[in-house]
Amino acid sequence: MLFNSLNFLVFFPVVVMVYYLLPRRICWIWLLVSSYYFYMSWSPRYAILMAISTSITFFSGIGIDKLEKLEAIKNKTKWKKAVVAISFIANIGILMFFKYFDFLLDHLNIFLRVVGMSAVTRPFDIILPVGISFYTFQALGYTVDVYRGDIKAEKNIFRYALFVPFFPQLVAGPIERSTSLLRQVSEVPERRHFDSGNVVKGLEWMLWGLFLKMVIADRIAIMVNTVFDQYYLYHSFALIVGAVSFAIQVYCDFASYSVIALGAAKVLGFEMTENFKVPYFSLSIREFWRRWHISLSAWFRDYLYIPLGGNRHGRLRKHVNTMIVFLVSGLWHGANRTFVLWGGCMGFIKL
Repeated sequence: MLFNSLNFLVFFPVVVMVYYLLPRRICWIWLLVSSYYFYMSWSPRYAILMAISTSITFFSGIGIDKLEKLEAIKNKTKWKKAVVAISFIANIGILMFFKYFDFLLDHLNIFLRVVGMSAVTRPFDIILPVGISFYTFQALGYTVDVYRGDIKAEKNIFRYALFVPFFPQLVAGPIERSTSLLRQVSEVPERRHFDSGNVVKGLEWMLWGLFLKMVIADRIAIMVNTVFDQYYLYHSFALIVGAVSFAIQVYCDFASYSVIALGAAKVLGFEMTENFKVPYFSLSIREFWRRWHISLSAWFRDYLYIPLGGNRHGRLRKHVNTMIVFLVSGLWHGANRTFVLWGGCMGFIKL
């Protein structure tokens, strides 16, 4: 269900009321059930994929923890890296299949036509599961955090299962870290208490997010779609206004979901990452990416850029790593050549 839907208007108050009325020791179970119900409102079958990703990363964390404790095993680092690699291959494989199968098939057919071979027909239709990019990255971040020793492996699979699909940030982020959200989940029985200040603040954020989405983004979208659906009918000034308006629409559309997510989590007593800090007031591309989709930028920095070597191996390697991160970031935003081109342009500008 969408945040700006009637279903969510009914769903959220019920979740909050029951959460604060239930005994402390089981209230987190209610959040787990609610989160899966929230996700299954789109398609129940895709909850299976989320459960698979959750299981893979959970047992990867357990495996890394056990390897660390076994004294008889030599080259522990190598074995732990193997576990991390298996977790990444499995989860990225699922993400690639559901999000990039058509993209890869189209490019395979382009290659086949160039070499004079017959194109491969699409064997089946694939529907992209909602939020798969977000929860996949969040779960993979947990695996790496356990490997690095930033957090202990969670022993309760159901408690960990709440960390992955926690409904406020499931659809559009922010991508939370295990060092923050999982620890809050683990401490729910001890830390849950009704705080009227948190509730009021959270509701204010949610109302602001709904304003950004329904009053600004959705209204601007009407004009933007009108201009670009028939761009050949308009002069350059109208196209410029349409492009600027689209930038505002994208920001308000995306930021609104993050603000609502922060507000919903706040009402429940959870603190989450601020995802946008007025990015269009940035004075440089570098500053822009520190203010735009902060949790994703930080994820790519900590789990891709730094493992690739970051800026530790000379200027050329730094530039290559930067370009790789932005190309992957472009592809993450959408399975289309235009997104890859956009990522390449952003990477080139930042070099």
